[in-house]
Amino acid sequence: MKQKKNGPVRADEERIGAEAAIDGAAVRPDKRKNEQKESLRGEIYDWIQCIVAALVVCVLLFSFAVRLVDVVGNSMYPTLENGDKVIVSNLFYEPQQGDIIVFRKDEYRPEPLVKRVIAVGGQTVDIDFDLGIVYVDGVALDEPYIAELTTDPIDFSGPVEVPEGHVFVMGDNRNYSTDSRYSQIGCVDVRSIMGKVYYTVFPIKNFGNDYDG
Repeated sequence: MKQKKNGPVRADEERIGAEAAIDGAAVRPDKRKNEQKESLRGEIYDWIQCIVAALVVCVLLFSFAVRLVDVVGNSMYPTLENGDKVIVSNLFYEPQQGDIIVFRKDEYRPEPLVKRVIAVGGQTVDIDFDLGIVYVDGVALDEPYIAELTTDPIDFSGPVEVPEGHVFVMGDNRNYSTDSRYSQIGCVDVRSIMGKVYYTVFPIKNFGNDYDG
C-alpha cells in the first residue's frame, strides 16, 4: 500500500518539476527581453543627456564666447565684403597687430564695426600719404591684404602713439574706410572689442576662410 501511495506522489513531483522547468524556460526569454529594453532605454537616456549638454554648451558659447556677425559695408574689401557672415570670438583673446576685429563705437554708429588692428598700446603709427605707406614704430608695414595704398588722411595728423589698453585700426579698403584716422573713432578701447574674426561662414564660396594668423 505504501508503494502504491508513494507512486502517485513521485509522479506528481515529476510533473510539477517538469512544469516548473517549462515555466522557467518561458520566463528566461522574457527576462532577457526586459533586460534588453532597459539597456536600450538607458542608452537612449544617455544620448539625450549628451545632446542636451551639447546644446547648452552651444548656447553658452554663442551667448558669451562666440558670435555670428554680419559685415556691413565694404571697408574691409577685398578681405571681407558687405553681407559676409563671420565667426567672432573673444575667448582668451588679446588683440595683436594684424588681427581682424569686431568692436563697438556707439557714439559713431550702433552697428558693430569690422577693422584690422594696425598697432596696439605703446606702439606709434605714422602714415606717408604721398607714398601710401603705413609705419609702426618706424617700420613700414607689409600689407598684401589692402585694396590700394593709403592716400586719404581723413583727420589723421601723425605720428600717433597708441595709448595702453587701446588699438589703432584701419579697414583694408583704405581710401573707403572710416577708422582710427577719423577723429570720431580714434584709437579703440580694447574693452569695446567684441572679439577677433576667425572664419567666414557665408557666402558659401568663402566658407571656411581662415583669418587666424
